[in-house]
Amino acid sequence: MTIPQSEAGAVLTIDLAALAANYRAIVGMGGGVATAAVVKADAYGLGIERAGPALAGAGCTTFFVAHLSEAKRLRAALPAATVYVLNGLFGAALDTYTAHDIRPVLGSREDVEIFAAHCETVGRRLPAAIHVDTGMNRLGLDLAEAALLAEPGANALAFEPALLMSHFACADEPGHPLTARQIDRFQQIRGLFPGIPGSLANSAGCTLPAARHDLMRPGVALYGARYVAGRDPLAPVVTLEAPIVQVRSVRVGDTVGYGAAWTAGRNSRIAVVSVGYADGYLRQAGSTDRKTGAPMRVNGVLCQPAGRVSMDLIAIDVTDAGAVAAGDTATLIGDGIGVDDVAEAAGTIGYEILTSLGRRYHRRYTG
Repeated sequence: MTIPQSEAGAVLTIDLAALAANYRAIVGMGGGVATAAVVKADAYGLGIERAGPALAGAGCTTFFVAHLSEAKRLRAALPAATVYVLNGLFGAALDTYTAHDIRPVLGSREDVEIFAAHCETVGRRLPAAIHVDTGMNRLGLDLAEAALLAEPGANALAFEPALLMSHFACADEPGHPLTARQIDRFQQIRGLFPGIPGSLANSAGCTLPAARHDLMRPGVALYGARYVAGRDPLAPVVTLEAPIVQVRSVRVGDTVGYGAAWTAGRNSRIAVVSVGYADGYLRQAGSTDRKTGAPMRVNGVLCQPAGRVSMDLIAIDVTDAGAVAAGDTATLIGDGIGVDDVAEAAGTIGYEILTSLGRRYHRRYTG
């Protein structure tokens, strides 16, 4: 459902041209390695039906989602794309994979056995990815299970192993020793499956030549969030702007918001916007007398929240922002304020900010 701007508390602008440019930038890192796109969680909250075609327009032909329902939505938007479902085999919906030409990522011995039996039932070697664990200890076959699967004549190969993949745990932390171990383990496991393309590089892994293999699969980097510690993100993709609904004066010593957690240290002007944690602007991004909140911009001036973020409203200290009136705009993301800046103030990561941005905004797509 599209909410009219006049009825929404804020406008979330999604720059599809920036998204496409970020994809092309990552392709440029890879030195000719094929590059997929991860569009799980509704394309990190930005809308899979819009993000998918924008990425396809930039040259992407292979996509990864988390759930089968997301795969069906993406298939409707991109009939010719290769689509993988990361979160294992949804066993009760096996026919859906066949009917919509969707590839499961098989991450357990049970997944392998179930999908192999399904292929035998339908009389076709359907394609699937094999997920091996190299140190994440979340999903994936362990080394012994992978070796058993690779044995000549293994019953599981009733399906077509179209991709061998694993997932990094710490590649966003440069120099972390687990990353080197995972690269070595994946190379070892690849030797068991000659001729099958390999994929290890997530967003951070795309910067590591030894991790690129045959298919890179960036995710968060595409959406303008930081993907390697200490490295600037790619182009920002989202902007969040909210009209100010009220401006009020408070005296020195007055408190603002729930819990009286913020006290005016001077006579102040407070602007209120109709955005809150129900819209995915996290409560922890607010301020208290002891904690600085997320940066916001009003009249071109960086400001701070005054008090806690509540469910539907945020108060902003605009004392230094000049003349501010109801109807003026506060920028909560954009204009030099990145999703990572909000995340840092909230004690979280840019991924959570992106995927939390709510459905009460008027969504505007550009590019």
